[in-house]
Amino acid sequence: MKWEQIETDWNKYSPQVRGQWSKLTDEQLKAVAGRRDGLSSKLQEVYAINKEEAEKQIKTFEERAKPAH
Repeated sequence: MKWEQIETDWNKYSPQVRGQWSKLTDEQLKAVAGRRDGLSSKLQEVYAINKEEAEKQIKTFEERAKPAH
């Protein structure tokens, strides 16, 4: 799956994002608004990880994500 699809349908994917990264608040998810760089920044901030690790986690999520119905 391409990130553009996740960004376009952010409301369908955000529950999965919240399930993957439970420390992110609803407010933070709204602020991310589907932007990959925004999610990366929030993961780095909240989980105290570096950019490479955040990108690795996002890539794994992107490969497994399916839209909620």
